Amino acid sequence: MNILLDTHVCLWWLDNSTALKKEIKDVISNIDNVIIVSAVVIWEIRIKQAIGKLEIPPDFFEVLTQQGFEIIPIAAEDAYKVGDLPLHHRDPFDRMLIAQAKSGGFTILTHDKEFTKYDVPILTA
Repeated sequence: MNILLDTHVCLWWLDNSTALKKEIKDVISNIDNVIIVSAVVIWEIRIKQAIGKLEIPPDFFEVLTQQGFEIIPIAAEDAYKVGDLPLHHRDPFDRMLIAQAKSGGFTILTHDKEFTKYDVPILTA
């Protein structure tokens, strides 16, 4: 399965948070699954850090890249497709993740119930 991590799930994973159930940790660590982190997740994390809403270690990006996740860029086509999504959710980062999941055929791993309003596979964290 190709699984696209939502921002909070990525952070929970990196922090080894108890917010992630064992079953979800097993899904992420299963070598048969391709775990994907979008550049939009990294962008959102850095913005939240810059405005003081989030603390991350100085080696955050290095730690992230050592996880063995596939990191994907933000494609212009996906940016364009965001405009075609219904306005169930106004968060631009989440809307980009939804567009990327739709175009890439990914399942989104999230705790955000708003994602279920879209026609995209969801795995609930």
